[in-house]
Parts: sequence; structure tokens; C-alpha cells
Amino acid sequence: MARLPQGGPGGFDMGAMMKQVQQMQAEMTEAQEKLKDEVVEASSGGGMVKVKMSGDLRLLELTIDPDAIDPEDAEMLSDMVLAAVNEGIRAAQELAASKMGSVSGLGGGGLGGLGLPGM
Repeated sequence: MARLPQGGPGGFDMGAMMKQVQQMQAEMTEAQEKLKDEVVEASSGGGMVKVKMSGDLRLLELTIDPDAIDPEDAEMLSDMVLAAVNEGIRAAQELAASKMGSVSGLGGGGLGGLGLPGM
């Protein structure tokens, strides 16, 4: 059975790679935990509907301006709520992507940060 070369120029050090992967996993877990404490805000209808979402995509707060409540046009209010929540989700996902990308050093993804040949 052939063995992979260990260390050295052009060699492949499996132990070092595993250590890097474990460190990255620990940092990712820590970043995910911190996202629970991050809050993003979004609004729609010129601020008539506002939401606050956690970085782990939990809706924390929904505020509706009383002027937005028109019994004759409940559909408009529904649309504003949907728009605000969807914008909050987008903002929270963007926050998570930036935090996780900066931790992993991968930015756009892939395994280049692990120093694997050809990556």
C-alpha cells in the first residue's frame, strides 16, 4: 500500500491538515454561537413595519405602526410584513455569510484556505 509523503517540499502533511480543519471547525462553531447575539433590523412601507432578526434567523421583534392598520386593506399590511421579514432574513443571511467567511478564510467557499494542492 502506497503511503503519502509526509511534510517536506511538495509533500502532504495529513496531520497538519487535520489540525487546520479542527481549528476551523472550532472557529466556525464559535462564530455560529456569536450570530445568535447579533441583531439586524429591516423595515418596509417607509418604516411602517419594522423587524429585528437574530443572526441565526430568529424573528425577535415585529413592530407595526398603527397608521399601517387599515381594515379596508389588510392585504397591503400583509405585503409590508412579508417584505420586512424577507429583508430581515436577507440581512441576517448576509451577516452570517460575512462572519463565517471571515472565520474560515474561505470567502467564496472551497478548500483553498486549507493549503491543499490544486485548490
